[in-house]
Amino acid sequence: MERSLTLTELAAASGMSIAMLSRIENGQSAASLEVLERLTAALGIGLAALFEAIEDTSGAAQLVKASDQMEVVRTGTRHGHVYKLLAYQKGPRKAFEPFLIEMDQESDAHPRFQHPGTELIYMLSGRMEYRFGDRLFLLEPGDSFTFAGAVVHGPERLLDPPIRFLSIIVYGE
Repeated sequence: MERSLTLTELAAASGMSIAMLSRIENGQSAASLEVLERLTAALGIGLAALFEAIEDTSGAAQLVKASDQMEVVRTGTRHGHVYKLLAYQKGPRKAFEPFLIEMDQESDAHPRFQHPGTELIYMLSGRMEYRFGDRLFLLEPGDSFTFAGAVVHGPERLLDPPIRFLSIIVYGE
């Protein structure tokens, strides 16, 4: 359908019968590797493209070991904040960005942030006042705080450093 081919055209291009293609398409017959190679050649795609599609529809999983978590440079990095990216997404659009953020008493300057999407903060340790627009919120271990990223926000005051929290930004469509 993506190539605007009829079953008859694909059958002719791959040297297969329409009946066989129909059975494969409806899951009534399994395709051998040779048949898959003929079909992908007729469609002008690589064999690996079929398996990428299967992976996408069956769900993907990613394990990032602690030793492989990248420290990334964000606005707060130059102010003593450490950002560890907990998952990596490939491609032009990110669905979400999860970070482990650590701040200590050296984090005396507190930048403000603004970004698309919704952010969730989950406090692991320490206590801080967090600014969201013109309001302040006290965040303590075990607290979760969700807000619109488009509103200016950021740490206001560290009350009990070191501070550790998870920040997950979910981007909309």
